[in-house]
Amino acid sequence: MSAEFRYCPQCATPLALIVADEDGGPKQRLRCQACYFTHWNNPTPVLAAVVQCADQGGRLLLARNAAWSGRMFALITGFMEAGETPEGGIAREVLEETALVAESVKLIGVYDFQRMNQVIMAYHVVARGEIRLSPELAEYKLFEPGDARCWPAGTGYALADWLRGQGLVPQFIEWPARP
Repeated sequence: MSAEFRYCPQCATPLALIVADEDGGPKQRLRCQACYFTHWNNPTPVLAAVVQCADQGGRLLLARNAAWSGRMFALITGFMEAGETPEGGIAREVLEETALVAESVKLIGVYDFQRMNQVIMAYHVVARGEIRLSPELAEYKLFEPGDARCWPAGTGYALADWLRGQGLVPQFIEWPARP
């Protein structure tokens, strides 16, 4: 059962895994037996940015989230807000997390990240300004595009696709096996 949904948000009846016919055929989902509410558990849209700093010679900014252990540096990411476009949302996230102002925002691609039940919309963002990190980020590093290393998951594939689009061959870091 989902950790987030145990009870129906409409009538407070405990939810149960129930198979029901849907447009695509039978599907098991958390459902309410009293009012027939269905918890769809659809993926959450997440925005990601390959940030290229125009004031830093076109180097890429990768950052380490303050909540992460270790020294993993990754793309700037965040959730899309109601009422904004994905392009506007990633420009907002870059500004909030780095104080950089987006000059251009171009879609790289869309990636599934099933482990987190997310769909990632990744953008190349050219930005300007003085880098000042939000408390959400612990530190950042600037990389020449050819020196950036990708990771074999979610946003790492977006970075690899952007590098390929620049005529570069992406290099991947070794990823520890999951137990």
